[in-house]
Amino acid sequence: MKNIIPAILLAALLAVSCEEEFIPESADVPPQIVVEGYIEAGQRPSPPFVILTRSVPFFSRFSAEDIEGTFVRNASVKVSDGERTVELSELCLDELSEEEKRLASVLFGFNPDSLGFNFCVYIDLSFSLRGEEGKTYTLDVEAEGQQLHAVTTIPTHVGLDSLRFREPPGEASDSLAQLLCYLQDPEGETNFYRYQVGINSNGYISPIASVLDDRLIDGQQAIFPLFRPEPRGAQEFDFETFGLYAVGDTVAIKWITLDEAHFNFWNTLEYNSANQGPFSSYTIIDSNVEGGLGIWGGLSASYYELRVEK
Repeated sequence: MKNIIPAILLAALLAVSCEEEFIPESADVPPQIVVEGYIEAGQRPSPPFVILTRSVPFFSRFSAEDIEGTFVRNASVKVSDGERTVELSELCLDELSEEEKRLASVLFGFNPDSLGFNFCVYIDLSFSLRGEEGKTYTLDVEAEGQQLHAVTTIPTHVGLDSLRFREPPGEASDSLAQLLCYLQDPEGETNFYRYQVGINSNGYISPIASVLDDRLIDGQQAIFPLFRPEPRGAQEFDFETFGLYAVGDTVAIKWITLDEAHFNFWNTLEYNSANQGPFSSYTIIDSNVEGGLGIWGGLSASYYELRVEK
């Protein structure tokens, strides 16, 4: 089955720190509720949305029907900025029109028709609460007799200075290019960054390592590549073309500023994903959710689009 499961379901399979050995849970451990929720500020401020699922044992095998069964339904999900509180509405793909499904594919980064199961989310349909930089947002969930609580802050956004394509390293290529970004990091601030990439108007997805901090670049202008992510579901990749962009394609970059807890979640999740195999160690994935697993993340983003040319 293609890897089109929400990113948080990967975290739900583990319960899991880079320094601490972990023994996977057995099948008789009660499942926990897993949160994947966001609220965005910046160029395209958006209302909060939250996906709720149940964790599954590490060694589980499951079908599309089993995945559908992990979604937590009929929950009470509330988000507050300290002044206003909104209750999110539950919405599932099988309730949407074709145009609404198209909009959902842009928001969540996948083709809804390819799922093979009903995907459900809690969202502020009134659009009365949108992300704002500098604000703190609390999430409270009541579901299946459990209460979950999380807090996130949206930091001030730090955008990119510029982007450009260049010849890829190694052997020259007429059909491939490497993307470089230029970032002026503010001096004396602690900043955390993430990026996602969309190719030819497809949804945004993340590369294998999508997060970085400014410990080594504080106050400097940094120049580094932004890698093309592998397609969802890819089992293998070509080392000669890995991270490079095809000439003629249109590339959209979503550049994200996030707080430390949100950074730590993706950093540990991606560390775990990149360290698979028989000789690897399990990784405890950081979470800011009290009473459950997952992430409630605020972010501020800027968007860039350019054609791959050399």
